[in-house]
Amino acid sequence: MRQKKYGALIALNAALVGVLLLVSLPSGATAQQQGAASRGRGDYTMVAGQTQGSSEDAVWIVDAANEELMALRWDISRQNFQFIAYAPFSTRDLTQPVPPTPRSR
Repeated sequence: MRQKKYGALIALNAALVGVLLLVSLPSGATAQQQGAASRGRGDYTMVAGQTQGSSEDAVWIVDAANEELMALRWDISRQNFQFIAYAPFSTRDLTQPVPPTPRSR
């Protein structure tokens, strides 16, 4: 009788170890891993300020590690951020103003 109990407990433990191994294996999110490999970890700085010609304030987010700049504004009526512009440092003269982008309504 004891042999049956031990055999059942050993089989149950083996099954639980198998389930634990399946759960702990890395997931198949290869697209996410490939994107992370080609893009370095960001070093972000965020600066808020007023914009000309608009009552909403803007937020400029600089990613120094990947050399990118993005500008957003807070839309009070919709209670969300609206995209203003994106510019990689390498292709844009940052001393010039960012041209406005058409807004979707």
